[in-house]
Amino acid sequence: MVRVCDIYDVIHGAAPFDTALSFDNSGLLIGDGNQEVTRVLLTLDITPAVVEEAAAMNANLILSHHPVIFHPVKSLGPQDVAWQLARNGIAALCCHTNLDLSPVCGVNVALGSKLGLKNLRREDVFGEECVLFSGELPEALAPEAFAALVKEKLGAPAVKFSPGEREVRKVFFCSGAGGEYLGLADCRGADAYLTGEMKHHEELEAARSRLTVVAAGHYHTEKVFAEFLASYLRKRIPGTAFLLSQGEAPPMGAL
Repeated sequence: MVRVCDIYDVIHGAAPFDTALSFDNSGLLIGDGNQEVTRVLLTLDITPAVVEEAAAMNANLILSHHPVIFHPVKSLGPQDVAWQLARNGIAALCCHTNLDLSPVCGVNVALGSKLGLKNLRREDVFGEECVLFSGELPEALAPEAFAALVKEKLGAPAVKFSPGEREVRKVFFCSGAGGEYLGLADCRGADAYLTGEMKHHEELEAARSRLTVVAAGHYHTEKVFAEFLASYLRKRIPGTAFLLSQGEAPPMGAL
C-alpha cells in the first residue's frame, strides 16, 4: 500500500520542497507521512467543499497547490479547513512555489504546455527569487490573436490585455501573481508576457510596455496544474487513484 510519504518523495524528486521561496509554506501540512493512502484528490485550493468531496469519495489525501496553512495559526475551530481535514482523517500535501519552479511537472510547465508553447524553459535570474518561464508559439500571432488563444485554452471568461508593438512568438510567463516580472521579460527579448493577475501600477507599466501583456486570472493560470501533475503521478505510482476535484471553483464570480 502506498503511503503519504511515498507520494511526497516522488514529488520531491521532481519539485524539491526545499526549493520553495522563502515566504512559502509547502510540504505535508496536515497528517502523518506514514498514513496509507486510499485515494488522492488534487485541487488548487483546499476549501470546505473540497474537504467534503474528499470525504465522500474516501480520499484521505488532498494534494493542493496553495497551502492550507500559510499564516501563523493562533486558534482552530470547526469553521477552519485545517480542523475539518483533521476531523475527517485527511492529510494535506501542499506543493506551492516548489511546484511553480519545477521544470518537470510544475505549474508553469503545465501552463506553457496547455498553450502549446515549444522549447519551454525556466529563466534563471541571478540573485533573485524569481518564477519566470519562457516558450515559443509554433507560429507568430497578432497580439489580439494571442490574447484570444490564452482565453480559449485556459477556459477563462475574460482576460485583461494590452497589445504590443509586434507579432507574438516568444512568450514569457508566470502563473498566478507575476506582474513584477514584466520588466525582466522585456529585457530578455519577450514579445509577450502572460500572468494571472497584476497590481494597478503593474498594469500601468504593461500599458507603457512594448510587449503584448495578458492577465488571464490567478485561478485560470494555475488550475491547469492538477491534470498535469496527476498524469505524472499516475505513471510513477500505478494502482493509486489520483482524482481531480470537481468541487473547486474560482473564489469570486462576476456579473
